[in-house]
Amino acid sequence: MNEAPEHSGGNAPVVVMGVAGSGKTLVGRQLAEEVCALFIEGDQFHPPSNVALMASGTALNDENRKDWLDRIGRRIAEMSATGQRTVTACSALKRIYRDCLRGHCPDIVFLYLDIDQEVAEQRVAARHDHFMPASLVRSQFEALDPPGEDERALGVDATLPVTTIVAKAVDYLGS
Repeated sequence: MNEAPEHSGGNAPVVVMGVAGSGKTLVGRQLAEEVCALFIEGDQFHPPSNVALMASGTALNDENRKDWLDRIGRRIAEMSATGQRTVTACSALKRIYRDCLRGHCPDIVFLYLDIDQEVAEQRVAARHDHFMPASLVRSQFEALDPPGEDERALGVDATLPVTTIVAKAVDYLGS
């Protein structure tokens, strides 16, 4: 994973990734505004069965996530095909999940919001308008496979101010 700009992201689609509580939606919305992109909230692509599983405290497995990731990947690809830049909030915890998204749109750039488990649990416990309970944060860390050096990704400390995270992302993207 790159920590400093090595290559330009140009107008590539961006996926803001990380565990629950890392700030994907907040950062994603502000980054989309900054780079004049369409914001896509990945959680909206979950089928009701996935939402029900998570709301009941059951972690999703690879099979549960497959259709969800395909839906997100298709949406990113559709928007890219029309010339619309996108910023998407999606956990993309495992490399195989990121590979699935890249299968739909190979030029995706990932912004990995790195956070420790304790802070993530505190943030999720403080949310009252989301289906994901704090009890599932641990399972997200167990599944997490941070982007590798060979992936087009920028890792950023998710406890930094959002404006700082967005500025780092914009620098990395070369916007």
